[in-house]
Amino acid sequence: MRIALFATCLADTLFPEAAKATVLLLERLGHEVVFPFEQTCCGQMHVNTGYQKEALPLVKRYVRVFDPYDVIVAPSGSCVGSIRHQHSMVAAKYGDAGLASRASSVGERTYELSELLIDVLKVEDVGAFYPHKVTYHPTCHSLRMTRVGDKPLRLLRQVRGLELVELPAAEQCCGFGGTFALKNAETSTAMLADKMTNIVSTGADVCSAGDASCLMHIGGGLSRLRTGVRTVHLAEILASTESS
Repeated sequence: MRIALFATCLADTLFPEAAKATVLLLERLGHEVVFPFEQTCCGQMHVNTGYQKEALPLVKRYVRVFDPYDVIVAPSGSCVGSIRHQHSMVAAKYGDAGLASRASSVGERTYELSELLIDVLKVEDVGAFYPHKVTYHPTCHSLRMTRVGDKPLRLLRQVRGLELVELPAAEQCCGFGGTFALKNAETSTAMLADKMTNIVSTGADVCSAGDASCLMHIGGGLSRLRTGVRTVHLAEILASTESS
């Protein structure tokens, strides 16, 4: 299958390993991955902070760049949620009906990585090997917007050498929420403290998630407390093999 990669801003600027791992994994499974160089931000941060009209050029670009592809994947439940639920709304409100229709169509073809693997490619065992004790944080947008459900956990359970441990109060927000962490820093820090306490209580070596944004927030806190727990994107775990 020919699959277009939407890398996302955070992968492009801060966490390129998540995007690289997505490509490595899909190519190992026998698929062709293409990277359209004209891609930019999906516009989520604009929409979520009240700048819907300013997001229109980004929506137009995403639709134009990715419309030629039948399947698009992104290593981010948050960005995929925005593409599916916000693009057609912004296009209808500030663009036109034709753009809104195309945005809806492209959104339906855009998948978060675990969705693509299980729902489209019909695979749970991706041949990964990762000999570590791992706990998984289900990010808010992946749960409530993209609705990936237990797909990431199903994939992790098939990874050889990996010991998956349940995260207490897993569905509680880590406190990041994009600009929420800046505008409500004290509340965000308190939420992060609860999340870190639960992560450390598992005895895990690694905390994984499907969104680099939440991993950045959690990882920063765990590092400052010198817990020894690392944060690793789901794609990086699934791309790991005994020879890597």
